[in-house]
Amino acid sequence: MKIFIASDHAGVAIKPNVIEMLEKRGNEVVDLGTNDISRVDYTDFAHKLCEEVLKNKDTHGVLICGSGIGMSLAANKHVGIRAALCHDAYTAEMARAHNDANVLCFGERIVGLGVAESIIDAWCNGVFEGGRHAQRVNKIEVNPC
Repeated sequence: MKIFIASDHAGVAIKPNVIEMLEKRGNEVVDLGTNDISRVDYTDFAHKLCEEVLKNKDTHGVLICGSGIGMSLAANKHVGIRAALCHDAYTAEMARAHNDANVLCFGERIVGLGVAESIIDAWCNGVFEGGRHAQRVNKIEVNPC
């Protein structure tokens, strides 16, 4: 699977480890920045990643900031993006299985490397169940607020 990844300055420290985790599982990873701790706006990187996911069929994204909240809010402004803020393996598993989430968000200040790895495992192994969940997911885009 091709996965785009981006972070702001508050997620840059864990990002190389996450890239390694994703590549170890056979994914092609494209890093969209940022790559140092200079202050940047998370919105710029969330929008850049979402544009790439939407342009490139059958791809996914991972966004990392301090808490994951800002990235998930910005990402979900894009029609066709279903960004899920996950703090553990269970939320990552459910995001894929029930919500067909195509962008994973988490916070470097919230999860450590061990939890991040369990989130990545659940995310990469997750499969959308469809069925009753597909009907609900379809309502996300046809009933915008």
